[in-house]
Amino acid sequence: MAKRDYYEVLSVAKTASDDEIKKAYRKLAMKYHPDRNPDNPEAEEKFKEAAEAYEILSDSEKRSMYDRMGHQAFEGGMGGGAGGGFGGFSAEDIFSQFGDIFGGAFGGGGRGGQQRARSGSDLRYVMELTLEEAVRGVKKTITFTAPAPCDACDGQGSKNPKDVETCKTCHGAGQVRMQQGFFSVQQTCSTCRGQGKIIKNPCGKCHGSGVSNRQQTLEVTIPAGVDNGDRVRLSGKGEAIRGGQPGDLYVEVVVREHEIFQRDGADLYMDVPVSIADAALGKEIEIPTLEGRVSLKIPEGTQTGKMFRLRGKGVKPVRTSMQGDLLCRIVIETPVNLTARQRELLKELQETMDGEDSKSSPKKKSFFGLFD
Repeated sequence: MAKRDYYEVLSVAKTASDDEIKKAYRKLAMKYHPDRNPDNPEAEEKFKEAAEAYEILSDSEKRSMYDRMGHQAFEGGMGGGAGGGFGGFSAEDIFSQFGDIFGGAFGGGGRGGQQRARSGSDLRYVMELTLEEAVRGVKKTITFTAPAPCDACDGQGSKNPKDVETCKTCHGAGQVRMQQGFFSVQQTCSTCRGQGKIIKNPCGKCHGSGVSNRQQTLEVTIPAGVDNGDRVRLSGKGEAIRGGQPGDLYVEVVVREHEIFQRDGADLYMDVPVSIADAALGKEIEIPTLEGRVSLKIPEGTQTGKMFRLRGKGVKPVRTSMQGDLLCRIVIETPVNLTARQRELLKELQETMDGEDSKSSPKKKSFFGLFD
C-alpha cells in the first residue's frame, strides 16, 4: 500500500513552519495515542503514521530531501537506506570500498576496513503531561512492549553455549571481503547474516534470534521546563539484538492544553475576567499562577484587552536559567442574570453616560462621531 504524503498526514501546507508542523503532530498524537484508544488498530496505525511524518518533516535535512524526492528519498539506496541504487551494495558497502582504496594512503583515518558496530533500532514513546508536570518536572513510570534479550536463553540464541559456533565463512566478523582487481568490497556475510555466529540448536522461545517481545516497565525522570516535542533519551533501552548493542529509547513529551494558561516558550498567557464596575473604579484582585495566588492591581478605567505583565511568574525552560513572565489580558465581563435593583442602577448609569457632555466613553463618542 502506497504511503500517504507526509504533509497530507499532518494536514499542513508544504510551506508550514516548524511550529505549525509541531502543533499538527501534537494534535494527532493526542488524538490517536494508544493510551486513549486501547485495542484500536486503526488508531494505532494513524499514530505511527503521524509519528513517521513528524520525524521526517521536523528535521530540516530530511524534509529537504523529502521535498525533492518524496518517499523515494528514504527507500533503497537513497537517504542512507540500505539496498539498491548501487548495484545491490548498501551505503556502508560503498564507504568500505573507498575506505579500503584510500585508507592506507591517508593514514587509515576512515571507517574503511573496520567492522561497523551493530546496534538495535531506537524506539519512541510519547508521554502526555499536564502543564504543571512539564513546568515543574516529574517522575513517571511507563510500560511498553519491545524486543528484549530472551529470558529463556539469556539473549544467546541457544540454551547451551556450546551450540553457538563462530561462523566459518567470516570467522566471526559478520562481513566478508570480495577482491576484484583494484577494488575491495565488504558485504554482509550470507552464512550468518552478519551475526558472526552460527547456532546449531536454536532456543525454542526466540528461535535463535536471542530476543523476544517483552513488556517492560521503566521509571522516567522528566526535567523541569520541558515543552512539546522535547525528548528524554534512555540509553540502551531501545530494541535489543543478539550480538550487538541495544538501541536507545526516546520519550517524547506532549503537553495537554490547560484550562487557564497558554504557554509560548518561557512565557505564560491568561485571560482575566473583570467586572465592569471593577474595571471602571479600579480594584486589587487575586489571580492564579502556577505557584499559587498573587495580587493584581486593576487601575481605574482599565479597558478590555489591556495586558499586564507579572515578571518571573512564567516558565524556566529546560535549556535556560531565565524565568519567563505571566501576561494577563483583561477581559471585561458583561453582567448577566441581573436582579431588579441591579437593572435599575444600570439604567440610571446608562442615562448619565448617554448625555451629550458625557466624557465617560471617549472611544465610543469618537467612533460614532465619524459618521456624523
